[in-house]
Amino acid sequence: MVENRVWIKGAGDLATGIALRLHRAGFLVVMTDIAVPTTVRRAVAFSPAVYERRVVVEDVEGLFCSDLSEIERAHEAGAVAVIADPEGRLLSPCQPEIVVDAIIAKRNLQTSIGDASIVIGVGPGFTAGKDCHGVVETKRGHDLGRVITKGSAIPNTGIPGEIGGYSLERLLRSEGEGVFRPAAEIGKMVKAGEIVGYVGDTPVRTKIDGILRGILQEGVSVTKGFKLGDVDPRARYSHCFSVSDKARAVGGGVLEAILYFRHQSRRSK
Repeated sequence: MVENRVWIKGAGDLATGIALRLHRAGFLVVMTDIAVPTTVRRAVAFSPAVYERRVVVEDVEGLFCSDLSEIERAHEAGAVAVIADPEGRLLSPCQPEIVVDAIIAKRNLQTSIGDASIVIGVGPGFTAGKDCHGVVETKRGHDLGRVITKGSAIPNTGIPGEIGGYSLERLLRSEGEGVFRPAAEIGKMVKAGEIVGYVGDTPVRTKIDGILRGILQEGVSVTKGFKLGDVDPRARYSHCFSVSDKARAVGGGVLEAILYFRHQSRRSK
């Protein structure tokens, strides 16, 4: 086991909020994602390192790595290591002290309480004490970021949290299948009905006024209903390029959970 090494499943914006908290607290962070990441808020995520090889989020560098030696070099350089390894082939060789499942799949995708000394599930789909040691709540509201040591997070409702008075209206989704091509950049002010991309030849239009807080990269094959973008009605440019309040709260919850279970383990010895 490598003390302080954290294996985070997922490298999207919520997982990145967790990674930043842990990295700044002195942990050695390894993040995993799929070969073609589909992060909408990619300006504040480490997942684009998979295809860009290097990204910077809030002054923290994320470097793409292909093996254990590159992971170790990334950590020596003070960076977050990012790998394309959804199957977890490097999990055992990496020997992390901590595993955090932050895929946000709303269900458990093969995470086990035996994967590491401390295993944390983020959001619904996990049961503390069964498939992980603790769960961190991700639903906006009073319990956001709460550490759950017995039981599960609030079940997924399928309705995104309200921001600036809007919920479902702020999301951009595909009306059909095809390859996505953005027609606007993150940070652009948009009006309701404006075209910000295409799925094949079909235009993707905004539903509300605001700022384009996130949009998929070019070339991603999508299906009907696939999330393509996010319009923020608060229209704050800085929000597009900084980790969200939600991601920071969840990151704080994960840090608390790690320290709590470390303390419990030491008390029991």
